[in-house]
Amino acid sequence: MPYTLSLLQPVAVLLAWSGMMFVWLYATRLPAMKKMGIDIRGRKGTTGKDLDGVLPPEVQWKAHNYNHLMEQPTLFYATALALLFLGDASTIATALAWGYAVLRILHSLEQTLVNRVIVRFPLFLLSSLCLLALIAKLVIAVFFPSFQ
Repeated sequence: MPYTLSLLQPVAVLLAWSGMMFVWLYATRLPAMKKMGIDIRGRKGTTGKDLDGVLPPEVQWKAHNYNHLMEQPTLFYATALALLFLGDASTIATALAWGYAVLRILHSLEQTLVNRVIVRFPLFLLSSLCLLALIAKLVIAVFFPSFQ
């Protein structure tokens, strides 16, 4: 595998994980809605968040996590692809990208299975620090290319 593609591996893994969370969300939510007698044909102008307090929290945790995977990770994808475009698939960039992806997956597992904030928050914080370091690496590469 070419050296520069190593940075795409954690991107691909987190994208695949997001797809798995999408499947898990609906594989959990739809049966729960059926069990609760919720018919989507009669629902108008609502969102999935309207099901908070209606469906069991353990069901909604999957939806909350999927939404989280559509938020901050978009910055990760853009940053990783920009670094790749600039030719920076360095060991540091790749390690930070893997750190981000793995920590986000661990965060997902915690949020969807047990959902202890005392565990979730440090995972989120550490993943965010990886992302901020990647963003700093990108800013340096774009504005101070001779500094690298």
